[in-house]
Amino acid sequence: MHIGIDVGGTNTDSVLMHGRRLVASAKRPTTGDVTEGITAALRAVLADAPDRVEAVSVGTTHFTNAVVQGRGLARTAAVRLGLPAGAGVPPMTGWPERLAAALGGHRFMCHGGYEYDGREISPLDPDELKRLAERLEREDVESVAITSIFSPVNADLEQRAAEILREELPELTFSLSHEIGRIGLIERENATIINAALLPVAERTIDAIGEAMHRSGIDAPLYLSQNDGTLMDREYVRRYPVATFAAGPTNSMRGAALLSGLDDCIVVDIGGTTADVGAVVAGFPRQATTAVDIAGVRTNFRMPDVVSVGIGGGSLVALDGRNPRVGPESVGYRLPSEALVFGGETLTATDIAVAAGAADIGDRAAVRHLDPELVRAAMGSIAERIGALADTMRTSAADTPLVLVGGGGVLVPGEIPGFSTVVRPGEHASVANAIGAAIAQAGGEVDRMFVLDRESRERALEEAKAEAVEQAVAAGADPKTVEVVDIDETPISYLPGGVTRVRVKAVGELALGGSR
Repeated sequence: MHIGIDVGGTNTDSVLMHGRRLVASAKRPTTGDVTEGITAALRAVLADAPDRVEAVSVGTTHFTNAVVQGRGLARTAAVRLGLPAGAGVPPMTGWPERLAAALGGHRFMCHGGYEYDGREISPLDPDELKRLAERLEREDVESVAITSIFSPVNADLEQRAAEILREELPELTFSLSHEIGRIGLIERENATIINAALLPVAERTIDAIGEAMHRSGIDAPLYLSQNDGTLMDREYVRRYPVATFAAGPTNSMRGAALLSGLDDCIVVDIGGTTADVGAVVAGFPRQATTAVDIAGVRTNFRMPDVVSVGIGGGSLVALDGRNPRVGPESVGYRLPSEALVFGGETLTATDIAVAAGAADIGDRAAVRHLDPELVRAAMGSIAERIGALADTMRTSAADTPLVLVGGGGVLVPGEIPGFSTVVRPGEHASVANAIGAAIAQAGGEVDRMFVLDRESRERALEEAKAEAVEQAVAAGADPKTVEVVDIDETPISYLPGGVTRVRVKAVGELALGGSR
């Protein structure tokens, strides 16, 4: 028995799964206190068998919200190893002023770093780092993000710098860029700074969810969803909280793949606030290959290839004139109290669906006054916008099936323009995100550069595979079940020396019952 929970902007969904069979499901409004909502979600599916639950998997917006709102973040120092090179663009350049201020604006550059082939730019200066430690202590810094030029090729200097600073200031927490991001100094550094700032948020969140489980009588391992469709255990989350970003859409994609029986498809998840669109390839969400913007900060850590539009069940609707406007503003988790059909005074997309006869929710009499022509126009606009967005996920002219999930699926009752095959998985489609969380495996991924003039391709691949397997085990996988599911090699033609980028993904079943 596994419990899966997904915290969305409008609803918190929960399911109780026995293997891949759904036993119970529930949908509760997301509360201002997300932990309170998780407690309610747990109790909604527990019935009388909390002792039979072997694992609880949660996809949560705690970490994303903390960065977007700039609240609860650690006073973080960005330390770049690269002098005398790399000084032209200081750390945190281009960050939103409000977010940079929330972290304290501590930015430092020190000697160190490597060339693309592993040659030192300059040697690490221990005395320089010890002087830096004195300054970090004076400025009450809590967390440190260390980034070295080309550390994905050679991580030694980042690790040595962390050791020196930790000896001087053992109470600090550290994030190292070679463990967080990919090649690309600025974007990798940004991702590492965000991770370092989130470390205290991770501690509080894990403790709060653990308390919610305790209150519900559950004594089982806790896992959080990663943004590649896999899970990580408590200790892994404490080190890499940034890996939880965009976990909601990836959960939906895994759940949609299970419900539809399709390993390759485009998934549209319509919730209460947004419609998220992504692609599933071989059963896992397709990863983005470009830099990703997080709260106005450009990053390059692993993220799903997902696009979103502000259309959901809680979207505000304006029926003025001939062209109705739906979203992007939304009532969010206040939908059960503010929509017309629930006795509220706000016209929402849910009201439009009820007026069109696509949904039987609440009091239909409350929307009888709406102009039928404008209602049809609004429903048509929703279908067209979602179809156009889904079309951007295609990588070929082939007829790729589209799977529609989420509680807001009632907003598109008919055809979706551009897709001849639309799969609607039935009654459980509204909790596909929670199902995805419940069935997920633990995973690890490595994205590194290898200089093949110095070592063979076979040795480089074996090294990357071993590291991916090690990361999957660290995330909570049973070592006996871990297997490599994806290998991608990309020669970097603009660099000499046979430089190749190797990405390896490994997954395994959760280590339960003392199997780790």
